Amino acid sequence: MKVRVGAGAAEAVVDLACPVSLAIAVDFTGGGPRLFGAPPPAARALAVDGFTGSVSAGASCNCSTYAFTPHCDGTHTECAAHLTEEALDAYRVVPPGLLRAQLVSVTPESAATAAAASEGSDPVPRAGDRLVTRRALAAGLAEVDAHALDAAARALVIRTLPNPAAKRARDYGAELAPYLSREAAGWLVERGIEHLIVDLPSIDRIQDEGRLTCHRIFFGLPPAARSLGLATRAHCTVTELAFVPDEALDGDYLLELQVPALGGDAVPSRPLLYRLAPP
Repeated sequence: MKVRVGAGAAEAVVDLACPVSLAIAVDFTGGGPRLFGAPPPAARALAVDGFTGSVSAGASCNCSTYAFTPHCDGTHTECAAHLTEEALDAYRVVPPGLLRAQLVSVTPESAATAAAASEGSDPVPRAGDRLVTRRALAAGLAEVDAHALDAAARALVIRTLPNPAAKRARDYGAELAPYLSREAAGWLVERGIEHLIVDLPSIDRIQDEGRLTCHRIFFGLPPAARSLGLATRAHCTVTELAFVPDEALDGDYLLELQVPALGGDAVPSRPLLYRLAPP
């Protein structure tokens, strides 16, 4: 179903029947990415007196109990409470409806190359680290902006290159993932990005001595602070472990960030992109 959105120079056409999904599903059969040494997702038939929830075992219906770790088992959306003592349900922070968004592809830089451009993180990146830098994002988005319908995007999707389908089931305990530089995180805040989606397991280094530097910058939380009341951007979200298929070209989109009404600082999510095109 194609509809027109915007007006004047910012008018665009969007096909709401043809979204591109960025979700890596929580896979209870043993697939999917691995992170932090967390156990794989598990599903078992509910067993109570006189009933076992498995049709293959003779029951009238299937009824399973699921165990999984949202931060580790697939695409998930998290909120500032990821870092605070106070609770906040991520699904309550996710805005309903459609958001203006942009998609940009970037090639992470080596720690040495990033340092030469005065970009790094806290703690200092190690020799083999690769960073998504401010200058790479700025260069990529300059090209996207040159063809943008307007500059009102509140959401940004970052695809890192190369982009093999193997990302969908990568073991990040065996392979170190790129992460954002401190300067990149700060630049996203300056640009007004409130909802960030990345194809990385974390916007910070997986083992970073508990600093979570880029998370803190993005959520407006001071270093080492643990109080949700100190977060100046508690209305923002970060979505990690997404996968952006090659069919989605860099440019302007509408984003629908679908999440279940499930409590917790992080929740499995299904980001959908709808391409915006000139009328």
